[in-house]
Amino acid sequence: MNKIAQIFESLEYGPAPEGADQANAWLDAKGRKFGHFINGEWTAPGKVFASTNPANGQKLADITDGTADDVDAAVKAARKAFGGWSKLSGYKRGKYLYAIARMIQKHSRLFAVLETMDNGKPIRESRDADIPLVARHFYHHAGWATHLDREFPDHAPYGVCGQIIPWNFPLLMLAWKVAPALAAGNTVVLKPAEFTSLTALLLADICDRVGLPKGVVNIVTGEGDTGAAIVNHPDVDKIAFTGSTEVGKIIREATAGSGKGLSLELGGKSPYIVFEDADLDSAVEGLVEAIWFNQGQVCCAGSRLLVQESIEERFIAKLKARMAKLRVGDPLDKSIDIGALVAPVQVERIRDLMKRGVAEGAVVYEADGALPEKGCFLKPALVTNVSPANTLVAEEIFGPVLVAMSFRTPDEAIALANNTRYGLAATVWTENVNLALDIAPKIRAGVVWINGTNQFDAAVGFGGYKESGFGREGGREGMGAYLKPNWEKDLKKAQAVPAIAATAAKNPLDGGIDQTAKMYIGGKQARPDSAYNRPVLGPKGELVGEVGDGNRKDIRNAVEKARGALSWGTTAAHTRAQILYFLAENLEYRRDEFAARIKAQTGVDGGEEVDLSIERIFAFAGWADKYDGAVHNPPMRAVAAAMVEPLGVMGIIAPPSRPLLGSIALIAPALAMGNSVVLVPSERSPLSMTDFYQVLETSDVPAGVINIVTGDSVALAKTLAEHDGVDGVWFAGPAEGSAMVEKASAGNVKQTWTTRGFDFDWAHPRFAGEYFLGKATQIKNVWIPYGA
Repeated sequence: MNKIAQIFESLEYGPAPEGADQANAWLDAKGRKFGHFINGEWTAPGKVFASTNPANGQKLADITDGTADDVDAAVKAARKAFGGWSKLSGYKRGKYLYAIARMIQKHSRLFAVLETMDNGKPIRESRDADIPLVARHFYHHAGWATHLDREFPDHAPYGVCGQIIPWNFPLLMLAWKVAPALAAGNTVVLKPAEFTSLTALLLADICDRVGLPKGVVNIVTGEGDTGAAIVNHPDVDKIAFTGSTEVGKIIREATAGSGKGLSLELGGKSPYIVFEDADLDSAVEGLVEAIWFNQGQVCCAGSRLLVQESIEERFIAKLKARMAKLRVGDPLDKSIDIGALVAPVQVERIRDLMKRGVAEGAVVYEADGALPEKGCFLKPALVTNVSPANTLVAEEIFGPVLVAMSFRTPDEAIALANNTRYGLAATVWTENVNLALDIAPKIRAGVVWINGTNQFDAAVGFGGYKESGFGREGGREGMGAYLKPNWEKDLKKAQAVPAIAATAAKNPLDGGIDQTAKMYIGGKQARPDSAYNRPVLGPKGELVGEVGDGNRKDIRNAVEKARGALSWGTTAAHTRAQILYFLAENLEYRRDEFAARIKAQTGVDGGEEVDLSIERIFAFAGWADKYDGAVHNPPMRAVAAAMVEPLGVMGIIAPPSRPLLGSIALIAPALAMGNSVVLVPSERSPLSMTDFYQVLETSDVPAGVINIVTGDSVALAKTLAEHDGVDGVWFAGPAEGSAMVEKASAGNVKQTWTTRGFDFDWAHPRFAGEYFLGKATQIKNVWIPYGA
């Protein structure tokens, strides 16, 4: 009996090795020693480190460790190339992207084999998932380049984009960043991960072969210091980073106050929720894809299994039976399910986390079978008997480790799913479409897959909430992340607000009973915790009133009430619109009173400002039920619904000028989109907004939706930026305060918008539309399969 017949008789596993000859030939042709790709040329190798095959420890090549001078040369090349590249028509830029896509397809097997050798992932994954999606991104963004002027009018590219990518999807992460950046007209300085630089260097060859203009794409290899040099380079206009949350926080702090654009795609601890009516066999297969795809080295891996208690025992039994069939071994073997982890240090990190979890009571199951004697291999693991506080439940493991817990009710499933500082992705498995579409909007994650997992497409945005970062890659929102409004380049620095010396204080009893404006927290007037008040002076230094001097405790109370009012975000958009219309109507009834208050504080007739404020509320009332998402059609039997959701609790620090309009211009879009707000009104002229809470009380605004804390704007802004219960901060004020807010926001990676000390014309119509609506929202893409 021949060997093939024997295999059919025994059904034993037979290897199916993929040849590495072409990849080795390319490495040999390069001398297995690489410099950087800068200004369309290869530099001479400098100080090098080894790139090794994690499956066997063999050295593949020597990679140059980039220096600050290397980064500077790349940035200068990108800056020089920017003028010509950005002035090309979208059609011509699109042709280059199309050519790159075609060349990737033409050499797809070479890319796939090289990726597997360098990264350790199974060849089936790099061949059938990674490389086709890489080509798809370049194709897709070739189309965006062509239609950019029509779809993003009055927008311009940032300039030079610094891009730093991780080692888990080396070429795919490059495509996610380079393709939209080039389509928008930016030039790029990209640093691949030190463990996995080879496919990025192969793509540099492709850029050369298609004749991409020199300096448009620059690849600088290196370790962490190389990435830091890119982040800190003063002539880089935008940073795009994918990697750990810890490094993302460092980058947020480093870029604070620089004016650089920033998008962060960070860690995750994604829930995989299985309800009792699910197709259990399908759910098991989906779970294998969710957690053991790429050895679990996936930021959106379904690493937390939440299974309904009634089916827990049966589901776990099926899962263990499936685990016993998973094959771990040489990733170049086309029959292998699980390949090698990227490096020994990653293996040791995972083992250390497992030891901590077991010490805390976790029980670990691994199927029988031996691992290869050489290489960075781990068995797939299932962890049970854990509480939500266990290290293995709370921390991102980034390996082939699944942690399982049970739930009884849908509400409990949602509570467990959201009990994490991350919010990247989630999977919901149920045959009840009503249940699926009820659960998906309640999960705080940027992507939700229904009856499927790890689905990606260039037409559908990907990115997270909370400490999983901000910004999106892919889709319209990903394209927009590489563009900025044209008018921003014409902003002028704001004039410093001159101090006013107080004139002689008047007797508080003159003219009637003394009144001190209180704060407004949770729908009630509140005295300041400090028991101190601040004088409000008119233009000649006369005392026109007093307000409370807010402190950290007042902010704490206001944030607590705002979080208690988050149901405002699920209130029907029509209802939110009606309440805002009512708010505008009631403000108009008191127009003269508010105009007089503005004049008392500023010396300027306030009638026009009140009218503009009413108009602005009216405008955003109209937007409340019109700023919505889209339905994407990825090339598979599914649709992806892009749901526009509020950030949550927003801290808003109003500008010192425009006592009424300055606050209204910021809170109106936030409220229209369903956020609850903690407002710090103009420090100089706060009385307009302390009067405004009387309008709130008569306009059906639910308690806690708007909270007003008066006091020192910068000090209160710092408290809001540091508060973990705040999801976004807008700061209108000096450059130093803006930088402080951006830096302090790194604690929980909250989204920020600041004026950076520039002068904004709050009356301009551009601020009555999508500019602030986009900053008050985030996109959740819900993937919904269809067809029998």
